This record gives sequence, C-alpha cells and structure tokens, in this order.
Amino acid sequence: MTLSRRNFLKTTGGAALAGSALWAPQVAHSQISLGAMTLDVVSDGSLTLPGSFIFGPMPQDQLAPILKTYNQSPDILTPPCNVTLLRHGGRNILFDVGSGPDFTPTAGLLVDSLDALGLAPEDITDIVFTHGHPDHLWGLLDDFDDPLFTEASYMIGKAEWDYWLDPNTVDSISSDRIPFAVGAKRRLGAIENNISFFTNDEEIFPGVAARASFGHTPGHMAFEVRSGTEAVMVVGDSIGNHHIALARPEWISGSDQDGDLGAATRVKLLDQLASEQMLLIGFHINQGGIGRVEKTSDGYRFIAET
Repeated sequence: MTLSRRNFLKTTGGAALAGSALWAPQVAHSQISLGAMTLDVVSDGSLTLPGSFIFGPMPQDQLAPILKTYNQSPDILTPPCNVTLLRHGGRNILFDVGSGPDFTPTAGLLVDSLDALGLAPEDITDIVFTHGHPDHLWGLLDDFDDPLFTEASYMIGKAEWDYWLDPNTVDSISSDRIPFAVGAKRRLGAIENNISFFTNDEEIFPGVAARASFGHTPGHMAFEVRSGTEAVMVVGDSIGNHHIALARPEWISGSDQDGDLGAATRVKLLDQLASEQMLLIGFHINQGGIGRVEKTSDGYRFIAET
C-alpha cells in the first residue's frame, strides 16, 4: 500500500465571506493505492459548528481536559469535509457528494477538488451515500435542481432511504434538524428513478462491502474496501472526529440522532480497526482524513498516515 499527499490552493470564482473574515477555499488531496484500486480523499471544504453540537450531552468536567489536550475549542468546531473517490476498473465512484452551494459558505468545493484531479461531474460513474445529512447529500443537485452528476448511478442503504423518504420523518426528527429532513427528501426524490439499494454486508462493487454503522442516522453505512489482505474502511460519520470520538467513544455525541446506538457502533468499529490495524478514511477527521487507530489505556487515538 502506498500513500501520497498533496495540497492545492485554488480560487473558485470569487471569495466567500465567513463571518467578517475573507475566506479562501483550500482544495486538499490525499491518495492511497490499494492493489489495483486508487482512493483519493478530496476536500469539500469545512464546516463551522457550535461545540454543543457534539459536546452538549457529554460530562463537561471530564470533557474539558481532553479537549485541552487536543487544542480543541469547546465552543467552536471547524471539521474538514473529506469526500472519498474510488477509481478502479474504469469506474469513478464517489462516497457522498458534499454540501453543494446551499448549506454553508465554507463548504461545497467538491467540483473544484475533482477538477484538480482532471475530473468533471460527468466523469463520475457511481455515487454511494453513507447517509442523508446535508454535508454528505446536498451537493447532489445543481443550481437548477437537476442532478449534477449526469452520468452517475446512485446507491444508498435501504434503511437510510426509507427513513428520509418517510413522510413522518419531518414530524419525528428534532426541531433543529427539520431542514435536514426536508432537504434530504427533496434531493433523494430527484433521483428515485436512478437509485438502487443495499443492506448490511452486501458487496456493492468488486472489493467494496457495505457495513452497517447505525446511530448517527438510522441507516448510516460504512464501506470496507479490500484488495487481498489490505483494506480501508470509509467510515463516514460513524467516527465523527479525531479527538473526543476516539478518546471517549462510549460517550454520547450530540451529532448522533440515536446517541446510545451511535456510541455502541463507534466502540465496536474502533475495536475492529485497532485490532486489525485497518486504515480508515474519516469524513470529518483532520490531517487528510486517512490513518489508523491505536488503543490507549482508556480509549483510542488517531495516527495520521503520512
């Protein structure tokens, strides 16, 4: 397995304003070779979130020293958004499509990141969704509400599809996430004639298997990409950051729709990744998103692949 890392600075049609500061987009890129497969991890930008979005349910007295160790503010989160592209056998497969232009001004850079690799949206052959949250799904449509990736076929876990297309979801989801439900239903509805479904442990492409990682959303999926004895787990948001999600994976995260299930999933997945020393690609994990996890006395830690 080989790894290379590059960073690009690219100006995209004018700068955006984030608060009162001028924000210049950075297009980051990391790459792994896995047998005949190539996995590129490209940037869709980043988010700016209140710390309570994740830290709210956690024991604040125990949380503070851990965040200090990681130099992580308890008040503001600025996670990266790392989209995975798998190139193999003539296919260009995206895992998620980023935020698009409608979620936050600091994200929506996926098209520019693909352009840095010499790819246009019409070069994408397949799109697989980990789940239906805005930063993973809302990049699906263009400015005219038509599918942006005109030549792609789409796949999503059946449980995730059923949840977001259920007309009762908008009434049962927490009030602050009602826009998530409305936005997911509208975007997924736009591709309902060009989408197929899978379930846990199903091989969706040669060497790519879906792994149930429910909790963050009701049907969240991770994906194990394997070539012989080498494997990488594309974890989506089942492991949501490089700090508290690893240091105290058993703590309930405010970002998970089912906190108890999300924590149980995180513990199980981290145990597997550590024991098998399997690489992971994390959507919101720093340092390019690629690395391994190592067991510590009371949790885990992330070791970036360099």
